[in-house]
This record gives sequence, structure tokens and C-alpha cells, in this order.
Amino acid sequence: MRMKTYRIRRPKVVVMGGGTGLPVILKSLRNQGVDITAVVTVADDGGSSGQLRDSVTSVTPPGDLRNVLVALSDMPKLYSDIFQYRFKKEDKFLANHALGNLIIAGMSEMRGSTYAAIQLLSKMMHVEGNIYPSSDEPLVLQANFKDGTSVIGESKIALDRKTIDNVSVRNQANDGKPKAAKKVVSSILEADMIVLGPGSLFTSILPNLMISEIGQAMLQTEAETVYICNIMTQKGETEHFTDADHVRVLNEHLGEAFIDTVLVNTEKVLDGYMNVEVYDEYLLQVQHDFKGLRSLGCRVVSTDFLELRDGGVFHDGNKVVEELLRIVYEAKN
Repeated sequence: MRMKTYRIRRPKVVVMGGGTGLPVILKSLRNQGVDITAVVTVADDGGSSGQLRDSVTSVTPPGDLRNVLVALSDMPKLYSDIFQYRFKKEDKFLANHALGNLIIAGMSEMRGSTYAAIQLLSKMMHVEGNIYPSSDEPLVLQANFKDGTSVIGESKIALDRKTIDNVSVRNQANDGKPKAAKKVVSSILEADMIVLGPGSLFTSILPNLMISEIGQAMLQTEAETVYICNIMTQKGETEHFTDADHVRVLNEHLGEAFIDTVLVNTEKVLDGYMNVEVYDEYLLQVQHDFKGLRSLGCRVVSTDFLELRDGGVFHDGNKVVEELLRIVYEAKN
């Protein structure tokens, strides 16, 4: 008698955010037998990304997209090193530009959109999974502070170290209402798990959620929504925040509770370890408020997710992904 064979569907995992935390998780998640989609913020207006978004009309900020491409690519290290190479500050016109940023900008202009450029680059770089900018237009981030003032521009939000009340986004070109890039909403609605972070709460995570189509999809999806809470508080963004404060801000921006599980690091950072000259945006460790998290309807997973290297404080991608896989397979069963 011929035996039937069954194909087990790979869990669909959407990881959303920006900055340095997103690639750490994606790199560890690659080759773990899951269907990965990365949704990347496009509100960065500083450094090489900011200069290119102002110079090339069809490009969204490429820096975070560049790092995600490398994290999900199986290119030889030499090729990824070339893609990540940054020109020296003495190089005048090209000073501080990453070569990969220039490639993304050029291909965006050639193809007419950053979305199309990233899809082509994903094929060329043998990317495992899907990479989508959250919007195909560069976005402007505005922060409104508790004192009634506001500031426009992601790179300016933390300068005066005021307490942020809320943030919003709009299109750079015409001040219009941003639209989600193709396939972003459907990816969220079809996901088994959505992972937010780790990353800057107001400038890496919320800019994605403030695109109304994405925010609504997050409220409608049946996926397990996991927030990876930051290990450190950040100047001008989350000063004095507890882990529950992070989740409370997320819920307030979408108008209802939507975080199912929170991953919290409990390992202590050694006093004096952090190189404050290099990592000058970070302050103290995020304080724990497990009672507050549970009152918000969250399941809490608290353990050692800490990695200390190069004078900085990071999430250990392998430890985080091990926990994410356990959660997503539990949710599927």
C-alpha cells in the first residue's frame, strides 16, 4: 500500500522594525525553517541615508534595508563586506556613504521604486525570505511632546530630551497620508507570528505602525504578536521607561492592546562596561514591571537574552530566536 506524504507548512514570521536590532534577529532566524518577511522602517533622515533620500527622488532611506539584505543573504563574506563598505570621512563627496546605500539608490532610480530595487537585489544576493520597505515613499517622522511642542525629523527627536507624547508619519514629497508598500499588509494578515523589535521604540518601531494600513492590519491579524523589549533606555526617547511603559506606548498609539507576548532580558549589564563614547544614546537598563505587563494582557518571557561585545549591549540573536521558535510552534499546535 502506497503511503501518503504530507508537506508541513513552514511558519510565517514577520519581523518589523529598523536600526541595528532587526538584522541581529534576522541573521539568527535565517536557515531555521521559517518563512521570513522583514518589514523595514523608511523614516530615517540622518547620515548617508538622509543625504540620499534628499538627493535621489525615488529612493527611501537605504541604510536599514542594506543591513537587512546582508543579514538574510548567503553571499560570501567578501561580497557582503564590499556591500557594507563605508567611504572614509576624508573622501569629500562620498564621505561616510556606504557602498550598499549607493547601490540601492541607483537601483531605485533605475527601477522607479525602492520596493522594486530591493526585490531585484534580494534575488541577486540570494536572500532567504522577503524584504519590504514599510512604504515605497520616504516618510517624515513627527514627534509631539508632553509640553505641547513638536519636532519634525527622526534625527532631531532626541536632541532636546523632552518627554514624547506620540509620533506620526507623513510622506516626504507631498505631506500626504503614507501607504504601505505592496505585500506588507497581506504578509501581516497571513503571518503566524509578528515580531516587533528590538529597536528604538519611537524611531524604529512606531514609524511602521503609524502607517494606518499597517496599524489596522496589526489589530486585525490573528498572528501571535511578540515585542522584544529593549535592554537599555535611550536618551530623549525612553528615559526612565519600564518594560511595561514600552508596551503601554505601543498600545496607546494603536488605540487598543495588541501585544501578546513580551521578551524581557533579566541579565544585568556590568557597571562601567558600556563604552559611552561609542554608544552615547543609551542610559540605564530598562526596569522590570512584570505586574504592569500582565495587567496589559501580555505573556512575559523573562530570561538571559544579553550579549556583551565591543563595549556595547545587544540581544543575543540565537537565544531570542530559540524562544521565538518555541512560541511560534506552540501557537501553531
